[in-house]
Amino acid sequence: MKAVVCHKPEGLHGLAFSDIEPPALSTPDGIRIRVAAAGLNFADTLMMRAAYQVKPAPPFVAGKELAGEVTEIGTAVHHVRVGDRVMAIVEWGAFAEEIVVAERNVFLLSDGLDDIKAAGFPIVYGTAHFGLADRAQLRAGETVVVFGATGGVGLTSVEVARGLGARVIAVVGGEKKRTVALDHGADETIDHTSEDVAGCIRDLTDGAGANVFVDPVGGAMFDLALKNIVPGGRILIVGFAGGRIPQIPANRLLVKNVAAIGFTIGAWQQRAPERVKTTMAELVGWAEAGTIRPHVSMTFPLADFACGYNALMRRETTGKVVFTL
Repeated sequence: MKAVVCHKPEGLHGLAFSDIEPPALSTPDGIRIRVAAAGLNFADTLMMRAAYQVKPAPPFVAGKELAGEVTEIGTAVHHVRVGDRVMAIVEWGAFAEEIVVAERNVFLLSDGLDDIKAAGFPIVYGTAHFGLADRAQLRAGETVVVFGATGGVGLTSVEVARGLGARVIAVVGGEKKRTVALDHGADETIDHTSEDVAGCIRDLTDGAGANVFVDPVGGAMFDLALKNIVPGGRILIVGFAGGRIPQIPANRLLVKNVAAIGFTIGAWQQRAPERVKTTMAELVGWAEAGTIRPHVSMTFPLADFACGYNALMRRETTGKVVFTL
């Protein structure tokens, strides 16, 4: 089968579109999926450079999420059947024609979500919903500021926060991205390329600050959040796309009575798989109802994976990049 294989932890230069043997279905809870499409995440680019918290030994097949059709199941699989359309989150292995996935990491799809949208769905929407509803305990009527608001997790956080009844302020880079954020439910936007983000937050909140910040950026954005959060507020940390991992001054958390909360969906798949399945089922229902509208800005054949990689790294994309097979 064809797959994108990481031979060396050198980013794009360490990848190759190769022929490899299909994986064996060797466990009772395994599910073989014929991959129709796979989503590209910033975390994939980190893993390709051995800069992610999970570091598989090369060579390995890249990719953390996918959608496709079940072609074989293990003897202990009970909730999925051959022929079902599914999406899945994996540690790696999604950028291939076939993959074998444990049942706990596989989520059923309805006809209302096509393969391309589903391939970029589970990580970002799972992160946004579980992170905001469960970890940050977002309440209706609160004000949420989303950094990187047109990236994968950012744009889904805008939609999910709005779906949970919050007021959403989206921080974006440029007029095109401002339009995308507003189209997906932001109440107000701040263009960090031309506006004073901290000043705008104070103006939009009558000087009070926000209840919740969603931060996939880190660095200076986290520092800004800590200075502009209300007492009792929460900062949801979901990534460090800006490059610098902030060092959190604990005295600020203490004095302001605020919380910095880290979240990755993969860790909760291991700890609470049934809760994650419930979240995914709710999100698929939201998609069918039109509460959320998955946004895929670019698609590429898997053989052209370099084009998608470069577009993401150059920040030319909004929402998701998806590879098709």
